Amino acid sequence: MNLKQQFIYFLLRWVLNTLGLWVAVRLIGSIDYDGDLSVIVIAGLILSIINVILKPIFVILSLPFIVITLGLFMLVVNGVMVYVAAALAPGLSMGFGSAILAGLIIGLINYTLTHILDLKRDY
Repeated sequence: MNLKQQFIYFLLRWVLNTLGLWVAVRLIGSIDYDGDLSVIVIAGLILSIINVILKPIFVILSLPFIVITLGLFMLVVNGVMVYVAAALAPGLSMGFGSAILAGLIIGLINYTLTHILDLKRDY
């Protein structure tokens, strides 16, 4: 996969994360944000960057828990990534429970749209 394809893949992930975060904010009442769509877009970008940099490290470190729980601990991993993104994004705040629910919603949207759009990494 060349650099241009990786950049396009990252942009698509950014859009999907932003869409998922927007849906999560609309569905979960305990997420506070100041109503500006740019907050969600910036948080989606932060989440995409965190998923590229921190998530692989966190998954490797929590691999025993992931194996013991047969993958269910990935909900916590996704929740932590959303929680960190929300903490870094200006104008967005949520509790850890809301972050886990938002991670579940974002994951479902990413999974569904990835398979509908047939976005597969070729490497």
